[in-house]
Amino acid sequence: MTANDLCPCGSGNPYQKCCEPYITGAEIPVTAEALMRSRYVAYSQQNNQYILDTWHSSTKPDDAKPAEDPDVQWVGLKILHTEDGGPNDDRGIVEFRARCRVKGEAGGLDESSEFVKEDGRWYYVDGFAIKPQKTAHLKVGRNDPCPCGSGKKYKKCCGKAA
Repeated sequence: MTANDLCPCGSGNPYQKCCEPYITGAEIPVTAEALMRSRYVAYSQQNNQYILDTWHSSTKPDDAKPAEDPDVQWVGLKILHTEDGGPNDDRGIVEFRARCRVKGEAGGLDESSEFVKEDGRWYYVDGFAIKPQKTAHLKVGRNDPCPCGSGKKYKKCCGKAA
């Protein structure tokens, strides 16, 4: 990524001033949401070390490589709701919608994640899938926005494989 590229976390800020300092270890996230965003970026970069380093020891898998799936391309993150998780809190919840392409097909994950702060650092503890609100199933036209949330037209995104 170049210095002017927008951060994949969807904040609208340049990567260099958003999640990169967290992922490189130059800074630590001060909120649960900032950690959530940086973990999403680490998944999009297949950066297992950062994901494991920010996973709480009580729930961290021993030998997992959570981001290693060449068939998954993460294409968008939207924060739906946060509860606590601020600089002065020691617990927080972040609900989010992460969109991806799996072998060219639109996919995603809606999750409510729990975070805890210990010794001044936020850690991911656990998450559970949340059920997205029901919407009418519509046929996606070639020139419609892609349902994966990438912001591209369907024909230039997930519709390429169709």
